[in-house]
Amino acid sequence: MAAAAVAGSLTAHDRRILTALNTGASSLSFVGSGFIVLCYCLFKELRKFSFKLVFFLALSDMLCSFFSIVGDPSKGLFCSAQGYSTHFFCVASFLWTTTIAFTLHRTVVQHKTDVEDLEAMFHLYVWGTSLVVTVVRSFGNDHRHLGVWCWTQTGRTGKAIHFITFYAPLWGAILYNGFTYFQVIRMLNNATRVAVGMSDRAYQFDMKALNRWGYYPLILIGSWAFGTINRIHDFIEPGHKIFWLTFLDVGTAALMGLFNSIAYGLNSSVRRAIHERLDLFWPDRFRKWLPSSSKVRNQQQESELVSLKVEDQQ
Repeated sequence: MAAAAVAGSLTAHDRRILTALNTGASSLSFVGSGFIVLCYCLFKELRKFSFKLVFFLALSDMLCSFFSIVGDPSKGLFCSAQGYSTHFFCVASFLWTTTIAFTLHRTVVQHKTDVEDLEAMFHLYVWGTSLVVTVVRSFGNDHRHLGVWCWTQTGRTGKAIHFITFYAPLWGAILYNGFTYFQVIRMLNNATRVAVGMSDRAYQFDMKALNRWGYYPLILIGSWAFGTINRIHDFIEPGHKIFWLTFLDVGTAALMGLFNSIAYGLNSSVRRAIHERLDLFWPDRFRKWLPSSSKVRNQQQESELVSLKVEDQQ
């Protein structure tokens, strides 16, 4: 009865399609995030504070994807464990993106060099906030399973709390990231105009790479816009599910980890570290298939999370 109420107008065939979609997309996110975690563990040169934030972002994405892949723990403790774990790590994921934005803003706009001293505060903020909203979500909540969704609510109170404890902080993070990156990019564009007057070509090249930051808030928007619309529609019309909207909701949300791993993780530092290892162990007859070593070494640090320490600050 409860499952049927949650299912609304979705048929068993629809649910099988959504289950397969969720598993496939979450698997891609798990692999992508796991690759970034593996690179951080293997390559010592990546273990800087700036990339450490990416590591924790990827770790959160990887665990969120893992619990999404777990499948259909149909009842009891396992269902609750999956639902709460998925909620906790998904919240942690988008909160880590706000720490990255904060670090860039504090370094580039405010010209502060103390961001590494704030690491403990970052952990308290991310893990503490994730824990609080996950616990609050348990009030008025009755976990039911529908295919892969063990965090589905059946009552209006549960749905409202779910929206408050997940989608409200999510869109708060999106707005904060957008405003912060806007200020960072505006600051860098002003610096670029100064550099043009000084004919500082190297600095101008860096600015082109750094302007990519403006697209990063779009990752969260693209991943959760359909989910937000679907939650609002489900709250207004709980007995009527729209398959194509649910399809886009499940697919884009499950791919968040993959999007983050590509945008935040696969920067020039990671590519350079991988290339250097391949250059050491790759057979000579296959070297021609690799990019020029000199080209890789001479790449600018286009990483969105390069160590942004400001040199010679007073």
